[in-house]
Amino acid sequence: MSIFHPKYAFHRVYDIPPQWFLDHGISVVLLDVDNTLTTHDNPVPDAMVLNWIDQMQQKNIRLMVLSNNSEARVAPFASRLGIGYIANAAKPLAGALNRALAQMKVEKNKVALVGDQIFTDILCGNFSNVLSILVEPIELESFPFFKFKRKMEKLVLKNFKR
Repeated sequence: MSIFHPKYAFHRVYDIPPQWFLDHGISVVLLDVDNTLTTHDNPVPDAMVLNWIDQMQQKNIRLMVLSNNSEARVAPFASRLGIGYIANAAKPLAGALNRALAQMKVEKNKVALVGDQIFTDILCGNFSNVLSILVEPIELESFPFFKFKRKMEKLVLKNFKR
């Protein structure tokens, strides 16, 4: 398996049933924000995401946002969800993920990282040896850098099987 390949892939975060995490021994889920839980710069979570968060919490699955975005972006969004966060995470580097694990007092084998980007979220999860889950981006980015990165991700995922 390539370091660029997620362990699992789903269409959207809310397509992953809480029981699926429990069946895989996962008690903590780290979540990206932009294009994973909502569109870029949208301060309001989708109703389906809010419902999924509620279902996850009912199953005692702990959640935390782990985002490369700024404190100003991440703090109010995580607050609306009622969960903790780490902003400016510098994924794919593992420092912030390791801080999250320490804060939550959890071992790596009980953690999943869910995100929409191969070169940040999935690499971070794989480098850190936690369960990496790729979701499809909610919307396609219009900036040239992101368009290029998405093309590279398609090449990387060409032979990936869910």
